[in-house]
Amino acid sequence: QAAAGGGRAAPRAPGPHNVCRLLGRRAHGFYARDAGVAHRKNLALLRKIMCQESTKFKNVWTTHSASPIAYERGRIYMDNYQCCISSIAQSPRILYQKSKCAKSEKIEDALLLECPLGEMLPSPSDYKSSLIVLTVQNWLLRLSADSGEVLEKIYLAGSCCKSFRYLSWDTPQEVMVVKTVQNKLPAAARQAGIQQSVLFYLAVFQVLPLSFIGMLEINKKIFGNNVTDVAVSNGILIVMYSMGLVRLYNFKAILEQFMEQPFELGQEFNWNGQVGVVGKYPFGLPCNIKITDIPPLLFEASSLENAFQIGGYPWHYIITPNKKKHKGVFHICSLKDNALAKNGIQDMKCCSLEPDWIYFHPDMSGRIIHVGPNLIKVLKLKEVKNHPDQMEIAEDFTIVANRENCVNNTVTVTASGRVVKKRFNLLDDDPEQETFKIVDYEDELDLLSTVAVTQIGADGRAHLDFHCNEHGILLKSIPFRESWDVTYSHEVYFDKDLVLHIEQKPNRRFSCYVYQMVCDTAKDE
Repeated sequence: QAAAGGGRAAPRAPGPHNVCRLLGRRAHGFYARDAGVAHRKNLALLRKIMCQESTKFKNVWTTHSASPIAYERGRIYMDNYQCCISSIAQSPRILYQKSKCAKSEKIEDALLLECPLGEMLPSPSDYKSSLIVLTVQNWLLRLSADSGEVLEKIYLAGSCCKSFRYLSWDTPQEVMVVKTVQNKLPAAARQAGIQQSVLFYLAVFQVLPLSFIGMLEINKKIFGNNVTDVAVSNGILIVMYSMGLVRLYNFKAILEQFMEQPFELGQEFNWNGQVGVVGKYPFGLPCNIKITDIPPLLFEASSLENAFQIGGYPWHYIITPNKKKHKGVFHICSLKDNALAKNGIQDMKCCSLEPDWIYFHPDMSGRIIHVGPNLIKVLKLKEVKNHPDQMEIAEDFTIVANRENCVNNTVTVTASGRVVKKRFNLLDDDPEQETFKIVDYEDELDLLSTVAVTQIGADGRAHLDFHCNEHGILLKSIPFRESWDVTYSHEVYFDKDLVLHIEQKPNRRFSCYVYQMVCDTAKDE
C-alpha cells in the first residue's frame, strides 16, 4: 500500500524483544490496552488510600450466632449456610434466608466456585459465583451464591461407600476432590474377625461444567496398614502414615493406568450387576478406578506429625525430623537430591505453649515465612557464592513484636534493698507480652498482614498490621475494638477494604465483627 501510494511505510514502533522484559513491562502497566491495566491501577490506588494516616477502619456490624459462621469472598454464611449476608455494602445486608433445614440435610463442607475467565460455558448460571456444598446424606449440591437456589444435584454414595465429609481442590477452581471419613469397623465386627480393607474413597470432579472424572478407593492391601490420611493436591496423591511417613504418587498417571471405564453424569450404566444413572439416587457414582498394584513412587519423606511442604525455586521441601525432641526444628532440603540447604535448619528455640510455624510464602515468590511468638522471619532461597548447584537460606526481612515496655528481670531489688530472685521466666508467648497469632497475605493489594495480641487480666487487645510484602515495612495498624481472649479460637479475613473477625467462644457461641474502610472526618469523630 505504501508503494502504491508513493509513500514510505511507517517504521515499526520500537519495543522490547526479550520475552521476560516484555512480560515485566506488561505487569507494570506499560500497555494501556491491556485488560488488566485499569484493575491494577485501581488496586494500587486502593492500597495508597488504605495506608494513609487519615484512613480508618470502622466496626460497622456485629452479630452473634449459636452455629458456625463462615466467610467467602464478600459473603458471610450463617445457620449452616442457610443464611447469606453480603458484607460489600455500606452495612451488611441479607442476600437470602432459607428455612431451617433438617438434620439429614446438614451441610458438612463447602467450596466457593467462581467462573473461569475466557471460557464458553454451557449455562448462563455458570458465569456467576456458586457454592459447592456437601450434605450429611452424601448429596453434592451446587447453589447460587447470591440466591441459594439449587443449580445442580449429585448423589455420591452407592452401595460401596457412605460417609463423604470433606471437599478440597486438586487444582483450584478446576478439579475438586470429595473424600470420605476413614472407614473403621465397629468393635463387635472386629472381634468377630471381619476384615475391612478399604480405608478411604475419593471422588474427583472437573468443575464448570461439573463433570465426573472418577472414584477410587485407598486400600490397605495396596498402600499398607498404617495409612492415616490421604489428599490430592496439584496432581499429586499424598498418602500419610502413622509413623510420620509421607508418600507422593502421580495422580494423573493413576487415572490413566487404573481407570476401568469413564462415566458421565446422567449416563445410564450397568456396572458390576447394578443398573442405574450416574449421580442419581440411589446408585450414586461407580467406583471406576481400581488400583490393583502399588503405583510408581515419586517421593517419600519422614516427618513429625506428617508435616510436609513443597515450594520454592528450585523446588525444596520442609520437614521436621521425626522425633518429638525436634518439635519446632525445621529442615529445608532440595527436592532434587534431598540435600540440606546451607543454613537450612531453622530453629527459633522458642519456650512457648504454642509452637512456631513455617510455610512457603503464598505470593509464589519462592520465599519462606517462619512465625514465632515475637518474631516473623521472611526467608529466601539463593545460590551459594561460587557454588551455583548449592542453595542457601538467607534472611529477606524480619518483623518484630512491640515488647519495648516488657521487663523480664530474674533479679529485682525492693525499696528496702532486699534482693528478690524469680524462680521462673516468662514464656515467649506469655499473654501479657505482645504475641503474633495470625499471619496472612492479601494477594490483590500485595500486603502482608499480621495480628498481634496482648492480654492483661481478662481484657485482651489485638491489632491488625499491614506490612509491605517486599520489604516488611509497617504501613498501617488497625486496632480491634472488641476484647480478644487468647483462649478462644479466632479467624481474621482481610479482603481489600474489608476486615472481618470471627470468634468462637466456649459452648459453641460464635461472633462476627465487620470493619470497613472509612475516611476519618471531623464529622465522623
